[in-house]
Amino acid sequence: MVNIIFLCLRNLKLKINFELIKMKNTKLTTILIIICITICSCQKKGCTDPNAINYNSQANKDDGGCEYIQEDFLITGTLNSDKILDPSVIWSMDGRVIVPNGVTLTIPAGTIIKSKPGTGANATSLVIARGGKLFAQGTESSPIIMTSESDDITIGANSGSSLSENVRGLWGGLLILGNAPGSFSGDVTEFQIEGIPASETNGLYGGNDPSDNSGIIQYISIRHGGAEIGEGNEINGLTLGCVGYGTTINHIEVVGNVDDGVEFFGGTVNASELLVWGQGDDGLDIDQAYAGTISNSMVILNDASDHALEIDGPEGSATGSFTLNNLTLVGTNNECSATGVDGEIADYRKGATGNNSNIYVKGFTTGKDIELDADADAVSFSSGNLTFSGFEFSPANYDGNNCFTPDLTNGSIFNDKSSVGSSFESDGITICTVVGDGANNIGADISEFSWTYANEKGAL
Repeated sequence: MVNIIFLCLRNLKLKINFELIKMKNTKLTTILIIICITICSCQKKGCTDPNAINYNSQANKDDGGCEYIQEDFLITGTLNSDKILDPSVIWSMDGRVIVPNGVTLTIPAGTIIKSKPGTGANATSLVIARGGKLFAQGTESSPIIMTSESDDITIGANSGSSLSENVRGLWGGLLILGNAPGSFSGDVTEFQIEGIPASETNGLYGGNDPSDNSGIIQYISIRHGGAEIGEGNEINGLTLGCVGYGTTINHIEVVGNVDDGVEFFGGTVNASELLVWGQGDDGLDIDQAYAGTISNSMVILNDASDHALEIDGPEGSATGSFTLNNLTLVGTNNECSATGVDGEIADYRKGATGNNSNIYVKGFTTGKDIELDADADAVSFSSGNLTFSGFEFSPANYDGNNCFTPDLTNGSIFNDKSSVGSSFESDGITICTVVGDGANNIGADISEFSWTYANEKGAL
């Protein structure tokens, strides 16, 4: 028994006079046994290697069970043939991964991809180039999760414990580029997507095929991305560059991205069931005459967020008209005081053209508005090329009381900032109805987001 005690105490590196223990003192021996058992039992076992995929930051004694990503489960560089990922293992993505023209990447339901950070223009990201295809078909019960290598999520889980929605910029994001038309400065037919250096020709997007097909993308959660490439040049959670309507996109979640949640650069693709939470810039962003429909989608701002919507018009002579339908936009405030970098509802800029209907706005406090940014936008509204209808508005609420009484005609919510003017501000009363929090009849169907990380964390 004394020898066992010696071994335990020496393993614990305790400084004890072992000569005293060698005395056959039963009482002392008993005390030491209790001490040894107590201290040993306090040591939490687990994987203590930070480089392992099952690293346990709470463990202080290694259990020999560390697991590591095998080289076979690493995605890097430009794929030279079709590839199907195995959902029973965790995949690692390192650097800019490109699916080029003629190649298909298939990501089955339940697959977890953890990305290494990279730096600057080499930040880890997945780029589906023009002519490449992505078949990423998660399900409600087994979504595909794209996250950071710092995330301790494990196979079969929906989330880990090491990161929150406030952790951003740990890797890049998902970029899908197509051959559909866009409207570019100089009336060129193709453009280099932001976030990818000009030296990478697989970063080009644009063409003349509105029906272009880049694959099927469903039930994907994209987390903790948006690495900065340079000043004002970050990667969005999901970037869609001239993606055509032959592509299927629905049930996409973006959480904690540095830049925008989802950004549409031209194209004609329709997208539905999009959820953006805690982005650092805008929730949904439209540019370069995007001409598709975004429906049944939701943006939830937090303290880091800018606009829920940022909607730009064409940059060249080509035109396009978007449709936004059945959206829910949720603001952020602290006891009626606005929080967030800007925390605005929506900004329409650069002669935006499209239709906005059945949009529910809630949780925004006074001073946060829907803006026609400049003269071109007022003209677009007055000419009927930019329309608004069927809005409902619930002001921020604290302790059971509304934070302010909304006025739909004085420009505080529907705000025309142009010099030419329009009826936008006075039309607020016909565009929108004020309702109690949760008494809305329009907006997104929240049940469609039950599978998301945001729902798990109570953000809905």
